[in-house]
Amino acid sequence: MSALTMNLTATASEENSFDSAPEQTVVEDTVGFPLVDDPKIRARNASVFYGDKQAIFNIDLDIGKHEVIAMIGPSGCGKSTFLRTINRMNDTVDGCRVSGEFLLEEDNIYGSKMDVVELRARVGMVFQKPNPFPKSIFDNVAYGPKIHGLAGSRVELDEIVENSLKRAGLWAEVKDRLQQPGTGLSGGQQQRLCIARAISISPEVILMDEPCSALDPIATARIEELIAELAENYTIVIVTHSMQQAARVSHRTAYFHLGKLVEVNETEKVFTTPEHKLTEAYITGRFG
Repeated sequence: MSALTMNLTATASEENSFDSAPEQTVVEDTVGFPLVDDPKIRARNASVFYGDKQAIFNIDLDIGKHEVIAMIGPSGCGKSTFLRTINRMNDTVDGCRVSGEFLLEEDNIYGSKMDVVELRARVGMVFQKPNPFPKSIFDNVAYGPKIHGLAGSRVELDEIVENSLKRAGLWAEVKDRLQQPGTGLSGGQQQRLCIARAISISPEVILMDEPCSALDPIATARIEELIAELAENYTIVIVTHSMQQAARVSHRTAYFHLGKLVEVNETEKVFTTPEHKLTEAYITGRFG
């Protein structure tokens, strides 16, 4: 067990040792956020509104290429809302309004020239609950390449499906039953099938919103191993309530509180020597 994991285990056991939450509960200041040279994703002065309610406040964040960045914070702090701005999933929410600058490399995510279908091909997403299509295992993975015209022949399509399932660590388990329903797989297998589906269209970024919350520890460990493998080829943004998971899988961690980005830094630094008192209070279990 690493020193960082031991530290997190110790702080988790201390969660009930505090009588009350810290006095400071409003973010009055934030620490300086390190910029990334040639980032894959850049957000500047990013805000999100649901009707009259503001959910995200003026966030500046760079996400590097082939980086795994974890977003943590109490429930309702805005981390999933921010995640969904990256591929414009919030467009489907009535009354949602987004302001600020969002760039995918040099392309304006919210610009008039951005094709949302193309954007979601470049930025794949894996949701909290496994959601395979009511189709065969093969058709689940083949669906994206078909609609995006990525395969010129059945042979090419077969290769895409096989390679995607191999990258998702699922090929050996399903290669002899590709025509069986994807919904017949176990929960962990279904989530890996959803990951295979996401990477079948060769995205540049993979967003993961609590991808292991519905899985058992063994399936969770397999998904975490997969994240480390995928980071060699993709930028990965993961929202998680598990600080231990963030410590295990991410290069950097961003802490959100009341719709604001309080701190972002190398994961080990965030968990061992946080720069903001709100981050420290959350890490040590004083609230959240």
